[in-house]
Amino acid sequence: MNEFQIVKDLPQKKITVTRMFAAKPEAVWKAWTESELLDQWWAPKPWKAETKHFDFKEGGYWLYAMVGPNKERHWARVDFKKIDRPKSFEIVDAFCDEQGNTNKELPVMEWKNEFFAEGDGTKVVIHISFDNEKDIKALLEMGFEQGFAAALTNLDAYFSAAS
Repeated sequence: MNEFQIVKDLPQKKITVTRMFAAKPEAVWKAWTESELLDQWWAPKPWKAETKHFDFKEGGYWLYAMVGPNKERHWARVDFKKIDRPKSFEIVDAFCDEQGNTNKELPVMEWKNEFFAEGDGTKVVIHISFDNEKDIKALLEMGFEQGFAAALTNLDAYFSAAS
């Protein structure tokens, strides 16, 4: 059920990720929109996510660090642009410093996350768009595909433990 599909469209500067989860849409929505839950699955192991600030509302933001096994920290900021509970939300995702100041040297992306009830589970479709092809290539070279697949597997483990 939990098939991970990623489609990379470099000419259109887009990545589309599709993933099924064996959980009801309400549970999947909560896992994506509550910092206490995001911190449990967002980072690929052995890394972990630590939230510094979280305000899930249009105009709000999530500031968090990916913390490595040697306590190294990589900061990111997610700005919530549009929220259509419990169907979708749109964000701007950027690498930043601990204060949330965007690092202009690294890719900035726009995400639209959509949630669909399907059978006994939930299908999540994520559309990620970039300003230029250089940014999409940079993100892929950073290991986005493997890291995000691992994080989504963590979310499966969270749902298995919760049921």
